[in-house]
Amino acid sequence: MSRKCSVDLSYLERMEVDCNQGESTIPSFEEDCVELGGVKDMRLEAEAVVNDVLFAVAEMFVSQKMDNALDVAYINVETREGNRYCLELTEAGLRVVGYAFDQVDDSLSTQFHETVYSLLDSLSPGYREAFGNALLQRLERLKQNGQ
Repeated sequence: MSRKCSVDLSYLERMEVDCNQGESTIPSFEEDCVELGGVKDMRLEAEAVVNDVLFAVAEMFVSQKMDNALDVAYINVETREGNRYCLELTEAGLRVVGYAFDQVDDSLSTQFHETVYSLLDSLSPGYREAFGNALLQRLERLKQNGQ
């Protein structure tokens, strides 16, 4: 039986892919959670988020000034348009919590996004263009390799 899952792959491959249960040798998120006692370490997730999309933004890094913990991490991002954001990453997803690095505006009530791709797509036309170009390059390489 096939199910939707995401595993540790490159930024393009990490998007949801079909995979068969029992065939993957890469541990799933659920397996990782069991190893961590059922808690997903958001600091590690934040690093993975940054590594996935760094190619498509001007600057992005996990905040060292904000209180990151097992259940919440903060990511600073500057889009290709020069806009700066502080993002909050929790089990609920990612959301904008500030319009400057290392800054949380408690009066903001922004939408949670399930993926960093969705969040950046809503914030940055430059991200959309860079991601689309990377996808086209990947497809061209696959076509040239006869796959």
